[in-house]
Amino acid sequence: MIKELKNNTFLVFGLTICVFFSSICFSQSALNDFLKPSDTLHKKRRNAVVISQASLATLSLIGLNEIWYADFERSKFHTINDNNEWLQLDKVGHAFTAYQMGKHGANLLHWSGVSKKDQLIYGATLGFGFLTAVEVLDGYSSEWGFSWGDIASNAFGTGLYVSQELLWNEQRIDLKFGFHHTKYARQSPDKLGTSFLEQILKDYNGQTYWLSFNLHSFFKDSKIPKWLNLAIGYGGEGMLSGSNVIDNQVLIKNSPMRQYYLSFDINLTKIKTKSALLRSIFDTINMIKMPLPTLQISKNKGVFHLFYY
Repeated sequence: MIKELKNNTFLVFGLTICVFFSSICFSQSALNDFLKPSDTLHKKRRNAVVISQASLATLSLIGLNEIWYADFERSKFHTINDNNEWLQLDKVGHAFTAYQMGKHGANLLHWSGVSKKDQLIYGATLGFGFLTAVEVLDGYSSEWGFSWGDIASNAFGTGLYVSQELLWNEQRIDLKFGFHHTKYARQSPDKLGTSFLEQILKDYNGQTYWLSFNLHSFFKDSKIPKWLNLAIGYGGEGMLSGSNVIDNQVLIKNSPMRQYYLSFDINLTKIKTKSALLRSIFDTINMIKMPLPTLQISKNKGVFHLFYY
């Protein structure tokens, strides 16, 4: 569904607001102490995190139910099979959102001194739980439906984070996002969005999802810079709707085409800094693929981009 990136937008916005107000209310030293993770359980921090996350999730679900779904006819709970739509980019979007929400949920619990086990149980599963609730709302909307494919994608995103923490105690592989404006939104603005912000959320032709591998973490004895990543991307173009059918007519001129990418990336969390504020900002921005030289492969043809994200 087109709502999965909205959840991540709320997450980024909330984290940015927290960082901004922290920078105003605290001196540099006090800010560093405030943002530094607690070595032991800090009950006030933990309670603040739990209450904030529960409140934000509840308000978001109420808002979606009263505002987003109010524009569409309600129905009995039903399921759909949309696994063949959008070249599965919507499914990758679900995985990305679940991964990022789980990652930041676990990081917030880490900041409050919660044990590693509880970070993974209650923090890393935040994205899966929230997106499952959204999926239930989909199930009662005649416009969409409950999608088991979406649930599987949510589980994959959560599993990507949890499995790495259990295996390596760190995130060696990040799931990242990139976007560029395309010509297709003008051809189908109702499906792909009219404003730039809507197009970021809806235009799958411009979305690229990346598995970004931190090379040094795999070769710790090497001299590879700790911030250097190798990224493998997936995208597509030629999509004007989920099935590329509008008004019962197949859009032959816009045949969907998968695209694959190979590029370098920068892991901002590996950049050394004494500023806790900068570390928080880097951790938030790190969900975005950095624009670097990229090889694009589609239909057995290679195209080189000097900068791509």
